[in-house]
Amino acid sequence: MSLTVAIIGRPNVGKSTLFNRLVGKRLAIVDDMPGVTRDRREGDGTLSDLKFKVIDTAGLEDAHDDSLESRMRQQTEAAFLEANVALMMIDARTGVTPVDEHFVNWLRRHKTPVILVANKCEGAAGQSGLLEAYALGLGEPVPLSAEHGEGLVDLYEALRPYADAATEQENWERTKREANDVPLKDSGDERDDDAVMNRPLQLAIVGRPNVGKSTLINKLLGEERLLTGPEAGITRDSITVPWTYKNREFKLVDTAGLRRRARVTGKIEALSGADTRRTIDFAQVVALVLDARDMLEKQDLTIASNVIDEGRALIIVVNKWDLISDGKEALDKLHDRLQTSLPQVRGIPIVTISAKTGKNLHKVLDAVLDVFEVWNRRISTAKLNRWLEHTLEHHQPPMISGRRVKIRYMTQPKTRPPTFALFVSHAKGIPESYERYMANALREDFDLWGVPLRIMVRKGHNPFAKD
Repeated sequence: MSLTVAIIGRPNVGKSTLFNRLVGKRLAIVDDMPGVTRDRREGDGTLSDLKFKVIDTAGLEDAHDDSLESRMRQQTEAAFLEANVALMMIDARTGVTPVDEHFVNWLRRHKTPVILVANKCEGAAGQSGLLEAYALGLGEPVPLSAEHGEGLVDLYEALRPYADAATEQENWERTKREANDVPLKDSGDERDDDAVMNRPLQLAIVGRPNVGKSTLINKLLGEERLLTGPEAGITRDSITVPWTYKNREFKLVDTAGLRRRARVTGKIEALSGADTRRTIDFAQVVALVLDARDMLEKQDLTIASNVIDEGRALIIVVNKWDLISDGKEALDKLHDRLQTSLPQVRGIPIVTISAKTGKNLHKVLDAVLDVFEVWNRRISTAKLNRWLEHTLEHHQPPMISGRRVKIRYMTQPKTRPPTFALFVSHAKGIPESYERYMANALREDFDLWGVPLRIMVRKGHNPFAKD
């Protein structure tokens, strides 16, 4: 996908609405309140037979200090300079404003070609603003209604020459990119194994607001790709960034901070939280980032429990470790809290880092690769049943209603997470306490630490037994 299109303009002109229209999904959060978008967000756009990378950006603000608005402007300028062509969007109902004129003058000083788009042209209300747009000197404006999908044919004709000029990428690269960008929530069946291993590893970075998630990703990338700052809750959309580590392709997904639902009062924060939870659903490994000064409070445990319940692999990343004076005492407390509050998954990897200085960041990725391998581990039925025979010799399941439950055989129908099926003689199955015993024994004997295990109890006959 060789063509890159950046959508720019002042706040609340409809950039995110057009972005969602081009990618065919509601990826970007849209609201009437200005300034919802802050980071630049990328997606794969299509327009008839055109395929391109499209970048949604924050609204252009004339700020050049250390404020959040200034950092947002820098992200937008970076997207503009990266693109092959930019769509400069104005609100036709409002007409051309001094802010529009100011930034058009800035655009002219750079080599990136610009297509002027007059949005909200549905009906007669936008006609006067469309005519005003000619005075900006960017050529004939493209009349558009991003919300209603009107004017896309004109936009196609405007983009076509730039797409033709950017066809040097080979078709097989484009096909691979398109396949990689389809969210995969696989069944865990063996037939999906090759597809999962050949796709980029989907790593979601989650946690409470202001724990350093965006700073962590920026340090890994070696550039200020994501908006950061001392203000809590800067990130609103889940931003996906491709990356490679040890010849393994990754998709790093930065997410909005998750607060307790009772503390969420605004619509935007609620939408951001829902976007983060959806990211967890489609992730393969989730890195829960903690603030070393305030580790594993109730909200952290809630996030971790959600990740485990969804069956994702989990690692704990303790950021700002350079601010801790007694590391051993802090780690001991963290291990005790995990053992007490998350007993369903034992051996969750813990990595202590400083995202600001870059200390131990390589250990985060090594832990991700290790836990991903365990999450995908498949054990043959023969090995499982030899293990089952040995386990039953040492600890038989308890009696139910005066009858001894017989476990006939065992198999692993799925991975991601490792899922085991026990076929038993009694319809009521086995007690939950014995399931926990078997799960712990499986972890110890097959080295399945740090990932959720699922055990399904079924009543059935042994297909391997002779009649």
